[in-house]
Amino acid sequence: MELRKRILDYMENKASRPVSEEDIAEGLQLNNEELIQLFTILDELEQEGCIVRNRNDLYGLPRLMNLVIGRLAMNSKGFGFIIPSDAAEQEQGDVFVPAPQLNSAMNNDRVIVRLNDTAADGRSREGEIVRILEHANRQIVGTFEKSVSFGFVTPDDSKLKQDIFVHRRNFNGAAVGTKVIVEITKWAHKGHNPEGKIIKVLGKTDDPGIDILSVIYQYDLPLDFPETVKTASAKIPLTIKESDCKNRRDRRNFPIVTIDGDDAKDLDDGVYATKKTSGNFLLGVYIADVSHYVQENSPLDLEARRRGTSVYLVDRVIPMLPTRLSNGICSLNAGEDRLSMAAEMEINTEGTVISYEIFPTVIHVARRLTYNIVNKILVDKDDHFIADNGDILPLLHTLRELRGILRQRRVKRGSIDFNIPEIKVVLNKKGLPISLLKRSGSLGESIIEECMLVANETVAEHMAMKKTPFIYRIHEQPDSEKIKALNELLSTFNLYINKNSKTGLIEPKSIQHVLNEVAGKPEERIISAIALRTMQQARYSADNAGHFGLAAKFYTHFTSPIRRYPDLIVHRLLSELLPTGKISTARTEQLKKVLPEIALNASTRERVAADAERDTVDMKKIEYMAQFVNAEFTGVISGVTAFGLFVELDNGVEGLVHVSSMANDYYEYAENQYALIGQRTNKVYRIGDQVTVILMRADIKERIIDFILKDNGIYNQLNIKQKNHQKNPKKNTTKNKKQQPTIANPSSKHSHNTPLQHAKRNRRKKDKRKNPAVAKKQVGKH
Repeated sequence: MELRKRILDYMENKASRPVSEEDIAEGLQLNNEELIQLFTILDELEQEGCIVRNRNDLYGLPRLMNLVIGRLAMNSKGFGFIIPSDAAEQEQGDVFVPAPQLNSAMNNDRVIVRLNDTAADGRSREGEIVRILEHANRQIVGTFEKSVSFGFVTPDDSKLKQDIFVHRRNFNGAAVGTKVIVEITKWAHKGHNPEGKIIKVLGKTDDPGIDILSVIYQYDLPLDFPETVKTASAKIPLTIKESDCKNRRDRRNFPIVTIDGDDAKDLDDGVYATKKTSGNFLLGVYIADVSHYVQENSPLDLEARRRGTSVYLVDRVIPMLPTRLSNGICSLNAGEDRLSMAAEMEINTEGTVISYEIFPTVIHVARRLTYNIVNKILVDKDDHFIADNGDILPLLHTLRELRGILRQRRVKRGSIDFNIPEIKVVLNKKGLPISLLKRSGSLGESIIEECMLVANETVAEHMAMKKTPFIYRIHEQPDSEKIKALNELLSTFNLYINKNSKTGLIEPKSIQHVLNEVAGKPEERIISAIALRTMQQARYSADNAGHFGLAAKFYTHFTSPIRRYPDLIVHRLLSELLPTGKISTARTEQLKKVLPEIALNASTRERVAADAERDTVDMKKIEYMAQFVNAEFTGVISGVTAFGLFVELDNGVEGLVHVSSMANDYYEYAENQYALIGQRTNKVYRIGDQVTVILMRADIKERIIDFILKDNGIYNQLNIKQKNHQKNPKKNTTKNKKQQPTIANPSSKHSHNTPLQHAKRNRRKKDKRKNPAVAKKQVGKH
């Protein structure tokens, strides 16, 4: 047994108290060579959080010392949660850390937290951060401000609550109000803010493109590929060779089609289906064989592993692989021979896969279709599109029939479908938002989704049966506390999510039943959104734990190796396994070591990408709404807190009605009812209620949207003269005229001022003369 394992085994099973280095050496009877290794290994174990050294230089196991080690996930309101690193601790849930107990830790820092006894009655564990093991935010993007002798950077990331102090010598030419990158030179401690130096000036905050560029730097997204990767990419041929087709089945005679969005360029999945004389279906799913070109531990592979995923920002794609591969030789472009990995499945009329084969192949895509084209043919019955695609109509009708069967099978076993539309921000050539489009799932998208789901399940089950190391896509049971909170909300609608009486677990079909009950009702959107937030985040894992949301025992990601690194690993493992049906013992042991790390990194990078994508969309939503200040909208209350109501508009924009603006009464927060209730009027504002609001502020810099309620007293006090867009329909160029009225002269600063607003502005000017804004910023104790 290697020394590392022996030390951990000793700590776990033989040490009855915190022990010294001498105790460990004596207990394990280490020789001279092992004694030399001991100190290095103890340092590594401490850094990894496997053991903890106390102030008396004694080592112990965290769980036996009332400690938890994990990563800090901050909330923009100032508190945080520790996501435990240890699997056993993860089962007990996250640890809540109040703002006063953060002790200078920042978002994503790896920390040690001491548990306290404040949690009771099944509530979340609570604790205090006692040590920072690893700092995560070495470079921060923010806005630079300065006084005579010092400056500070206010982070763009709302989860980073501390300004970074900058000495005058470290301004490096940054001007007030510019967007900068600051590098931390001294971490926060004992009430002092962190210190740093400006290493890059991105530009003025209102310069075109600076907003997106700031997000890219904030999330440390790569803008270009390293030279070694570019060189390796340039050597990849643009066409396949005949030698590449050796040991591959030839499927170039199959009329395979791709079905993607109109603007997709990286096409990594093709499909083919036909009906057999038995009545069963043959479904072929053909995925770009990226692993043929990206060899393990090559520069291309290491860079793809580091990136983890392609990132789809509102105005650009940051690809996982160079364009020569992602849009070129790996993309299943119509009319070109391409290498692929195939999963061909025979599926009966119940949707069950009764036989399958997985093998490498060469294909020739017959037609590049889009969701729009498929919908025009199968839904709209458009004669023009039908005539243009007459040769593949039988294929499309077969795919539609098979889609219905596969979907029905998923529904029957309890798979959850959240009917939450996606909001797409449309930009002009200058990067300015010109419209918000709501996109719901269409038949074309559903066809591809069902084909990909069944292929992913088939591949995952195949590898599980082979009992070989693998990467699964898992989705665990919802947290019981979150289900309890969801049930409190559902009770106001006479609904409830039940546990299985035998297992005591939540079943997916129970959640889907609730979603079915609210389908088409005003509360559908809100309940669907909250139910979705109740779910655990899906992640990658070397251990199969099933997929709760899909009600699937086996699931993986096989279908997008151009843009997701785990899919590339799945292809590589399939390629290794297929020739002989087994992997060597040495390779198995190697995979057992590296796959958990790869899965963890892929999950982390996926969340970073999702956060960056969401931030850019939200920024452009706010920028779009800025033209409609003082306009009237109808929305639904999407959240209720003690400080106000969150209201979501039909176009997907969400903003806050602060309780201070609800001036016709004093409102109390009824947490169990998800409502604010007026003390005098008994007026109730409950989650799911429809309300009419006035947009008061759309602050791009602060990333804030503020509404006031039209039917509340503050509206009359402000005396806002609302333009009635219905009287001027010609000025409204948007499709939804009621929701998006035209604002007269929206670029004018004072085009909608009231006497009260004018007075408030003059008062703010006086305040600034008395106490300039730059001097009001307090930077810790500096």
